[in-house]
Amino acid sequence: FLCMLAYYVEWHMRQALAPLLFDDADKETAAALRDSAVEPAQRSPEALQKMETKITDDGFPVQSFHSLLQCLAAIVTNRHQPKSARLPAFEKTTLPNPLQQRAIDLLHLRL
Repeated sequence: FLCMLAYYVEWHMRQALAPLLFDDADKETAAALRDSAVEPAQRSPEALQKMETKITDDGFPVQSFHSLLQCLAAIVTNRHQPKSARLPAFEKTTLPNPLQQRAIDLLHLRL
């Protein structure tokens, strides 16, 4: 069951993050380029441009799903304990870089 849930979550994440990934974000246009359902799938002009330039419409480098997850994994919460025992420990979350923030926005998340 958990494996199926993981695939389901990944599928939804890929759909939301498609503008940053090598995945084709405009599947309708790509499907319209085929004359028949038995022909090999075509890529949309947008996907071809992303493949050629390796840059998204937003100006970010195009990512693989796994490289984008690695980039997002760099957002961490660190617990700091001041040297003085009288001062309480505190947590601080790293600020996302522009690429990370774009992915967070596409996923409709809040940090």
